[in-house]
Amino acid sequence: LESTVEKLRAEVGERQRAALRAHGGDQGELVALLAGATPVHGPGVQLVVDDAKDAESGGDGPRESSGFSDTGRVRDRDMQRVVNGLWESGAEAIAINGQRLTSLSAIRAAGDAILVDNRPLVPPYTVLAVGDGKKLSTAFQDSADGQYLHALQENFGIRTSISDQEEVRLPAAPSLIVRTAEPKAADAGKGNGQGAANTGKGTS
Repeated sequence: LESTVEKLRAEVGERQRAALRAHGGDQGELVALLAGATPVHGPGVQLVVDDAKDAESGGDGPRESSGFSDTGRVRDRDMQRVVNGLWESGAEAIAINGQRLTSLSAIRAAGDAILVDNRPLVPPYTVLAVGDGKKLSTAFQDSADGQYLHALQENFGIRTSISDQEEVRLPAAPSLIVRTAEPKAADAGKGNGQGAANTGKGTS
């Protein structure tokens, strides 16, 4: 049954990606790239984040509201900041341990594990980001999130390394949600105080 489910998921995912490419208009390829619908490769950076060597005793004291019992563990919140910092620094596409991120991706914790879109990851966390390698690396390290990561290294022993890469390869996102939206009629909402500001929700 698991094999059948995975096969059907793969088929659905491929049809969704094909639909995105086919109906993206003149910017179909760009839309597919930004939505994570297609594999990508190009120059970029590799950022590796790992727990402290002695994760049970890293640092001088517990970090604020971690959900983890020790101080030297990488938290979901830490990875959220890393990813957001890379996006802000100019990354065009990002994956963590081979898991492609999209605008709908969620990085959460379950017990001691970090989940990306409900898929558990294990350290070390290898983040690949496509972009101008040198500029992306410099911009990230100079950003507030890059400084935050440096502080984790200095204060809690969390291990990090970042390097420019001539080429990184990212897979397509394993599952996409394709939505369409239709504009509301011009006279919708008249007389009930809602007007055009209430755009409603798209249909799926």
